[in-house]
Amino acid sequence: MNVIVKLNKCKSVFLLLIFSIFCIPVFAENINFELVMLGTAAGPLPRSDRAQTSHLLIVNNQPYIIDAGDGVTRRVVQAGINFLTVNQIFLSHLHNDHMAGLATYLDAAWQFQKRTSIDVYGPVGTERVVLAAISYMSEDADIRFFEGKKANFSDVFKDHNVNEGVIFQDGNIKVTAVENTHFTLDEENSKKHKSFSYRFDTKYKSVVFSGDTGPSEKLLKLANGADILVSEVGTVEDVVALFEKNGIWKTKTDAEKVGFIKHIKEQHLTPQDVGEMAQKAGVKKVVLSHLAPTIYPNDKYERWKDDTKKFFSGEVVVAEDLMRLR
Repeated sequence: MNVIVKLNKCKSVFLLLIFSIFCIPVFAENINFELVMLGTAAGPLPRSDRAQTSHLLIVNNQPYIIDAGDGVTRRVVQAGINFLTVNQIFLSHLHNDHMAGLATYLDAAWQFQKRTSIDVYGPVGTERVVLAAISYMSEDADIRFFEGKKANFSDVFKDHNVNEGVIFQDGNIKVTAVENTHFTLDEENSKKHKSFSYRFDTKYKSVVFSGDTGPSEKLLKLANGADILVSEVGTVEDVVALFEKNGIWKTKTDAEKVGFIKHIKEQHLTPQDVGEMAQKAGVKKVVLSHLAPTIYPNDKYERWKDDTKKFFSGEVVVAEDLMRLR
């Protein structure tokens, strides 16, 4: 009898927990504007202290996701946000550290039978990524059909391949995209693969997300007068030092080494690049994120902050996972 009573109590506690998660209002306070740095790590290398790149912008209590690297679903929940309230996801480009978590996020939404659609906006190829995510979930969905989970994928997930210009607008935000310089490809592949920087304008503040990019005149214009610039950052010296330490560098041919260094220098931003761009654009605050890996465990990147400030007179913040900015 005591065992049964204890089991019933455990069941009651579990049901109460589920009720509290999904029935209590998501926001304990009214949030007009907040930026949550969900994941701040650059590249596909797994890290113990940082998830891959993702951000959450909350405007008038409505959350929007910008990039969806691995770990995005867990980070949204850790931020205290009901993941079912997200209706728009914006992907800057389709490297895996910016979209590897999309399938699991969509799957979680479907598992809890989200009835309103999640619209996924991104460059050409976004449609294929969403279809691949649906394929990834299909076997599980066939099984769970018999549990009563019968929402159609097509009703929940909407893909949008977008181009430059205003790509989305509602009562809270206006989103503008420009193509940046992360992909310097041949003519044929330049049509197939795009990388965007985004600007989110709200009645409270404006935020620009660089995405992955090298120095870019289009991004410079997009960031003009922005309240916050969330910028990627790294140095080729740090990444090469890490590759030398873990043995990857010696496995590369000379041509591969030259190509890699060219990629980092031309298609990514150094602290100096970020500082100079922010200063020219008249940005108020720079948030350094998409932090490239280094040889230092749990690196805090303060030296990159100092290097950025040599060229930028405004505030510079080094992002940490789950950091909140208003």
